[in-house]
Amino acid sequence: MRKAKWVAAAAGVVLLAAGCGSNGSSDKGGSNAKESGSTAGSEAGGGAEAGSAELTAEAVRKEIETAATGAGFTKSDRPENVPTGLERCMVSWTPDAQKAADPKKSAADTVTALGKGGWKTEKTFSQSGSTITSLAKGTWQLKSSDHSAGPVKLVMFVATDTTPACEALFKADLEKNKKP
Repeated sequence: MRKAKWVAAAAGVVLLAAGCGSNGSSDKGGSNAKESGSTAGSEAGGGAEAGSAELTAEAVRKEIETAATGAGFTKSDRPENVPTGLERCMVSWTPDAQKAADPKKSAADTVTALGKGGWKTEKTFSQSGSTITSLAKGTWQLKSSDHSAGPVKLVMFVATDTTPACEALFKADLEKNKKP
């Protein structure tokens, strides 16, 4: 159980370091990184696809859930980790990877299904059996994090809205939670 908590904490750090909410610009140049086509116009406020201005946190949650359950995942019973006040700017969807027949394949199939739904893959980073894929749709950035290669199966999907209003809320939340 201790190892599962450590892996979950490490995965959260990996997501943060991978640029949750950034436009996928961190991490460039890693020796094990492989980038897939970057999208122009996925920056906040520029070139959003038709209809994506209406993309709400609930719509993003539904798209992730539809793609993930279609790929063989069931939703985890764990509570989602979205800070109070950020519910309209952040979505966290965690499947029960232990119940999936092949969590690595289900994670890849979820990313493929999201791509068919208009999410553009910006970057994929793989190292030591873990894969993190950055996707974008409108003003939303999504990190698909698959750490299911070892004995602990952990997969997460975390999306953030990169509008100036949401970025201000994220910054305020960080400031509020700073340790003196």
